[in-house]
Amino acid sequence: MDNLTALAYEVRKTALEMIMKSGGGHIGGDFSEAEILTTLYFHEMNISPENADDPDRDYFVLSKGHSVESYYAVLAKKGFFPEEEVINSFSQFGSEFIGHPNNVLPGIEMNSGSLGHGLPVCVGMALAARMDGRPSRVYTLMGDGELAEGSVWEGFMAGGHYRLANLCAVVDVNGLQISGTTKEVMNHENLTAQVSSFGWNVLEVNGQSTEELISAFGAARACTDRPTCIIAHTVKGSGGGELMENKAAWHHKLPSQAEYEEISAGLDRKIKEEQAKEGSRHE
Repeated sequence: MDNLTALAYEVRKTALEMIMKSGGGHIGGDFSEAEILTTLYFHEMNISPENADDPDRDYFVLSKGHSVESYYAVLAKKGFFPEEEVINSFSQFGSEFIGHPNNVLPGIEMNSGSLGHGLPVCVGMALAARMDGRPSRVYTLMGDGELAEGSVWEGFMAGGHYRLANLCAVVDVNGLQISGTTKEVMNHENLTAQVSSFGWNVLEVNGQSTEELISAFGAARACTDRPTCIIAHTVKGSGGGELMENKAAWHHKLPSQAEYEEISAGLDRKIKEEQAKEGSRHE
């Protein structure tokens, strides 16, 4: 699909349907990460259902595994499994579509849930790929609240030490976590300087802009002597309007029926707006 922004809103719509049918989910982070996941899977990464077993494919780990609904939605839209199946069975008894990434499902490299594991595991994946002489690139998406985990910083240290140019970490910096603002809980105001000090190439972008994300992933590929960390500044609940955006309560909240209708209608408007923009560009 040419219009990644429209697709990101469709990903939010699917995540919303999953959450409403299941009766729970991490909707705020789902919405903030939508453009990041969409850009990764539909522009950046060499990964598809057709090459899912190819050792030369790219690899992705959703380290902030609680925001799995948008991840499942992206994988479904990529063709790894039917979208209706994940919408109707997410978090239902006996379903493989559980509330954190489940690697019995196609397209998912590892289970994640306990925060802080994605980056260290991806360091190992990237190092192994380099040792094997494979062209694979390795990506992980973390949350800014997750940066309180010490294992994250061990991962930054190791990735920088081994100069893993095939490794790209993305941090979804929306400033909020389940217990409040990240500034209050565990502050990382100097995040660029902190990560840079471990020998990483660090880029800051608007994580809600697919254009900026495309540019950043391109710059990460062009950096051949060290790993890259993309600090993606986002809005918790982005796309959910005034009802949701930048409110910690929506970290894990089930919308009421009225709220669902408001959010859904807003997403439909955004999708139509983006599709109209795309149409005008091709006239």
